[in-house]
Amino acid sequence: MSTLQDQLYEIIFEADTRIGKIFDLALLIVILLSILLVILESVPSIERDYHSLLKISEWIITGIFTIEYILRIWIVEKPKAYIFSFYGIIDLLSVLPTYLGLVIAGTHGFMVIRALRLLRVFRILKLNRYTKEGAILVRALRQSRIKISVFLFAVLTLVIIIGTIMYLIEGSENGFTSIPRGIYWAVVTLTTVGYGDISPATSLGQFFASIVMIIGYAVIAVPTGIVTAELTKQSSKEKSNQVCPNCLAEDHAEDAAYCSHCGHKLNK
Repeated sequence: MSTLQDQLYEIIFEADTRIGKIFDLALLIVILLSILLVILESVPSIERDYHSLLKISEWIITGIFTIEYILRIWIVEKPKAYIFSFYGIIDLLSVLPTYLGLVIAGTHGFMVIRALRLLRVFRILKLNRYTKEGAILVRALRQSRIKISVFLFAVLTLVIIIGTIMYLIEGSENGFTSIPRGIYWAVVTLTTVGYGDISPATSLGQFFASIVMIIGYAVIAVPTGIVTAELTKQSSKEKSNQVCPNCLAEDHAEDAAYCSHCGHKLNK
């Protein structure tokens, strides 16, 4: 990297530095303003009375995001890794709707895509001392994904079995007109939502439903326990916010000199 690229890298990617924190704070304000614009544009009276002001403000914000996006591509060692990363795609979607509005008519629906800018806040949140807890939560969820996936598959199997049994017990005369309908009831009951649009009428069906309701509490508790166990484990591992200039990974040990993912030397 050139000296200018090094300096920009410290500002844009390193939230541990003073100037990096200032940059992230300014970017956070711009993101929140952009979301406020999206919200205000959805109000017909405000959009009608302040249409020009809202459009000008949107173009200014889009210009800021565009410059930032180009700089991020320029300063990283592997631009393709950033472009196709999760945040790289979100950054692109932050600016794309406004430019598409110039060539495609009726792009009001792109307002939903612009609201995705709020996801960028999760990157900015690492700038303060409390965000290490956020990083711990992310790592805990990542480490729990296999266990939770297995658990969700088990729950999916369970609701199919429960829905089928309720279809056989109650039948179409009590609203269970098909197995998918029974599965819908099982999901609503197992998650303790209880819409009440369909319910068992027979004594056997009501007894079985009571068992399903009790099981529902266990279904809610299991993933919570899995994530809590991982949180306890991850809390004992101190991690820094250092960003690898090669692969853009962030979860490194405080005293790490090299990236734990790709082995590239970290900027200190």
